[in-house]
Amino acid sequence: MVAFHDRPDAGRRLGKRLAGLRGRDVVVLGLPRGGVPVAFEVAKALEAPLDVIVVRKLGVPFQPEVAMGAIGEGGVRVLDPRTISMARVSQEDLQQVERQERALLESRVARFRQGRPRINLAGRTVIIVDDGIATGSTARAACQVARHLGAAKVILAVPVAPARAIVELKEPDDVVCLLSPQDFQAVGYYYHDFSPTEDGEVVQLLDAAALPARHRTEEGGDGSLEQDVEIPAGRVVLRGSLYLPARCDGTVLFAHGSGSSRHSPRNRFVASVLHGAGLGTLLLDLLTPEEEVNRANVFDIGLLAHRLSSATHWLEARHDGSAGRIGYFGASTGAGAALWAAAEPGAQVEAVVSRGGRPDLAGPRLAAVKAPTLLIVGGADTQVLALNRQAMAQMQAPTRLEIVPGATHLFEEPGALAMAATLAADWFRQYLLPAPVGRSMPEARNER
Repeated sequence: MVAFHDRPDAGRRLGKRLAGLRGRDVVVLGLPRGGVPVAFEVAKALEAPLDVIVVRKLGVPFQPEVAMGAIGEGGVRVLDPRTISMARVSQEDLQQVERQERALLESRVARFRQGRPRINLAGRTVIIVDDGIATGSTARAACQVARHLGAAKVILAVPVAPARAIVELKEPDDVVCLLSPQDFQAVGYYYHDFSPTEDGEVVQLLDAAALPARHRTEEGGDGSLEQDVEIPAGRVVLRGSLYLPARCDGTVLFAHGSGSSRHSPRNRFVASVLHGAGLGTLLLDLLTPEEEVNRANVFDIGLLAHRLSSATHWLEARHDGSAGRIGYFGASTGAGAALWAAAEPGAQVEAVVSRGGRPDLAGPRLAAVKAPTLLIVGGADTQVLALNRQAMAQMQAPTRLEIVPGATHLFEEPGALAMAATLAADWFRQYLLPAPVGRSMPEARNER
């Protein structure tokens, strides 16, 4: 039984169930790693701060799967005296287990937080979120740790859990669960896409949640549109994910690079930042699954550009201008396709952003691009940086090159993707959205 498309889908549904808590003094805590994409959507729906809660179970030395306690940040330690007594665990053994687990906990905290301070939980309502519960041991530990960190109320929220496990949970004040089957299978059984969540994605989502309020999505009963779409493009049908705010003055179409898709965490992260800036997005798969098998198609820039143009025409026709001005966001080879499509005669494209892109793949068409173009490149991505500078020299449109210090090609370094997404959001706001009264359009600069 598949109930959720992926973790963000589950998080959006969970956010709707928890909508009554919006506006209260709430903190959302995601259990790394898989719980964080779910928690990100919950925090967005409730307009609440997001953090991780990192816990480690203290296992009985000779039977580690049996918990005799748990530890959390701030020196928090929760013990089960009954288990310790029955297992005859000595104080020395207990201290050795705790030392080992404390070292692992601190390593994970440093990796996920990247220097961000822990959000103070004292006197607040805490919502602990995971992508599902199997046995419930980690969730129990997280609830206990949150309580010891000062939470006034602890709510455990998950998309799916066994009915029996929910009944047995005593640690939280309340449990919110969307699906609780009697014949529970594994958590992943209830997801169409249950691919592993990487450490980098956790960091990127925490970065996104920490952005200023103007970069956050505003959802919930506001007339926005969010749906999966199918777009005819010649003999094939392209699949996409469309989001339009209630008032849409600008929409950005994504042209993904090789090996990426509309489900890519990086693309979705950037899209979420654009939503917070008041922009619509259309994330596209420009190739069908069958076409992706042939790697040559990934570098067929003319084909990709034609598909992007087809999607643009479809969006304009279907929404009769309500999608506002159009912008293109291209990554890797997708940047070449975005610039190729923007150079087509009659193209109504108002702005282009390339992230770690290959604008050089647009070749001689670069000179025909009229849309203001922002090139974002990682400072450590030296080869691509050189190609961007060469492409920039061929362009006649207002163009700016932004270099993200220390970033490599995929912007996986802490804060790198958030910086790139913020630069993109500011560029699209400048060229796609109406200027506030009294604000003039600044000139595009060459390089920074």
